[in-house]
Amino acid sequence: MARILSVWCPNWPITTCRRRSPCAGSDRSSPFALLVSERGTRRLAAVDDRARALGLSAGQKAADALALVPELVTADHDPAADRAALEALCDWCVRFSPAVAIDGDDGLFLDITGTDHLWGGEAAMLVDLVARLARWGVPARAAIADTAGAAWALARFGDDLAIAPPGGQRAAIEALPVAALRLEEAAEAQLPRLGLRRIGQLLALPRAQLAKRFGLSTTLRLDQALGQAAEALTFRRPASPWFDRLAFFEPISAPEDLARVAGDALALICRRLEAEGRGAKRFEVVFHRLDGQAFPVRAGLARVGRDARRLTRLVVPKLDKVDPGFGIEVVTVHAAAVEPMAAAQERLDADPDATLDETLAPLVDRLVNRLGEHRVWRADPHPSHVPERSVVRAGPLDPVATARWDPDRPRPVRLFRRPEAITALAKVPDDPPVQFTWRGRAHRVRRAEGPERIGQEWWRAGVGEGETGPGKVRDYYRVEDEAGGRFWIYRQGLFGSDEAPKWWIHGLFG
Repeated sequence: MARILSVWCPNWPITTCRRRSPCAGSDRSSPFALLVSERGTRRLAAVDDRARALGLSAGQKAADALALVPELVTADHDPAADRAALEALCDWCVRFSPAVAIDGDDGLFLDITGTDHLWGGEAAMLVDLVARLARWGVPARAAIADTAGAAWALARFGDDLAIAPPGGQRAAIEALPVAALRLEEAAEAQLPRLGLRRIGQLLALPRAQLAKRFGLSTTLRLDQALGQAAEALTFRRPASPWFDRLAFFEPISAPEDLARVAGDALALICRRLEAEGRGAKRFEVVFHRLDGQAFPVRAGLARVGRDARRLTRLVVPKLDKVDPGFGIEVVTVHAAAVEPMAAAQERLDADPDATLDETLAPLVDRLVNRLGEHRVWRADPHPSHVPERSVVRAGPLDPVATARWDPDRPRPVRLFRRPEAITALAKVPDDPPVQFTWRGRAHRVRRAEGPERIGQEWWRAGVGEGETGPGKVRDYYRVEDEAGGRFWIYRQGLFGSDEAPKWWIHGLFG
């Protein structure tokens, strides 16, 4: 059964404005509001508690508000900055759960299924989360339930730090107002006028009449809150159960300490993988600083693995990117691309895969982590007649492709990304050249093989009308010059067509 934690930051625009600009509304004794321009009229976008107590509200004209409260302090509203701050808060919450989703403009959802034990229980996790936010000047309310709808309702309309027991969301939300169901505006305004003010009153009504009178969205929200209908959450980070955490009594900052805890965190996740007969290709160690900033360090494997020592050797050289500041208080570790992995004997290496894993795989892992994942690859054949499409990039240790190179049609070791133009001379139009000039240097041809005629694959999707025809036909030749250099050149176009044929060089043999 899933457990969802909902975090609500009341008046988020005011909070983020004060954090971005300490001078804005710094005098908490004066009422403060944010302004926005709508069709040439300045209106209040958000107001703080003191301004609200004086009768001001969002949507009110700024001129009217200043007439009512002359001492009102104002600043411009910046929705983009508010969203960026909420995304930063979402990334910070990864220390509590690997699956965090943004909820509207002022809240978050955390899937804490199976992670609350790292804090000593759900209650301790809630207290720690809200207390940390309060220390940074971010007031927040939070609640936990089986469903996102119930957690959302409790966080905004229930007791602070409320926890609905597993399977007990119905009893937890019955006494809450109908606004806690996230209904459409029309239904939310109409229900209280009919005397339906509490969720429990809606639950007592026949479903057919409720849906007919207030729409299917009302019954859907009820079902989502009670766990009778699924609700998809869009997590900013992919949901993964392969997550672990280390917290420290005192912050650490020394490089040797960072290296040691990175190894300890990787050992934790690798032990879990080994216990369940699995391995992973992607690992991420995240160092969480005291001020809330996070520094991820990633390591990838060419083949599925779970050797903590090898992973530590890949992570440690990247620790110079981690700025510990006043100290690192938490380290989290994530594993991705998790696959089943059978246990292997360490000494008997008669299996060629075992030999490969012990010798070539560690080298590939070091190259990939130093140079980048997309800079180490293997060229595999792809079924296509066109040379540019006959090669695809594959992982260095990926399974061997089923396609094979055609031995009767050899291809150059080095194929240019784009063919380069050359000038060539031939005895007769359809013969191979006897001489060509490439990059300002003349080459006299001693031997030539060909032609091999290749046309564009007109049957492929996306091939335009102008990409086929006689002018796109290629006649390839394998030629060798007097110095022993071997080239792959072609003549594009046919004699007698609208355009004169042109010569190109496409690759080098050896």
